[in-house]
Amino acid sequence: QVQLVESGGGSVQTGGSLRLSCGGSEYIHHNHWISWFRQAPGKEREWIAAFYTGGGDPYYSDSVKGRFTFSHASYTLYLQMSSLKPEDTAMYYCAARNSPVFSQWEKEYDYWGQGTQVSVSS
Repeated sequence: QVQLVESGGGSVQTGGSLRLSCGGSEYIHHNHWISWFRQAPGKEREWIAAFYTGGGDPYYSDSVKGRFTFSHASYTLYLQMSSLKPEDTAMYYCAARNSPVFSQWEKEYDYWGQGTQVSVSS
């Protein structure tokens, strides 16, 4: 069973930064799409960033492009979040898709972490 574990969430003020981590088994680090999603209270889950462990550049949604950066080292993936805004407040999840085809649809992801909370105050 593949497990993903997120960490790094917390509370910051507007303009602050956080770095989220997503750890998983070696399996997902070969030819999987790893995405970050977030879900704010009362809203649907939103895709925000993706990275293919088989190579290539990350993808970002317009809502985070230029502020969030996906990176990886060993078997951990990171989402560096800068210039945070109150509207970034949400539960953040990492997810893995066993396919070479990119998708931003949560139903097409095979493995999920438990989530880590990010709160941004004004």
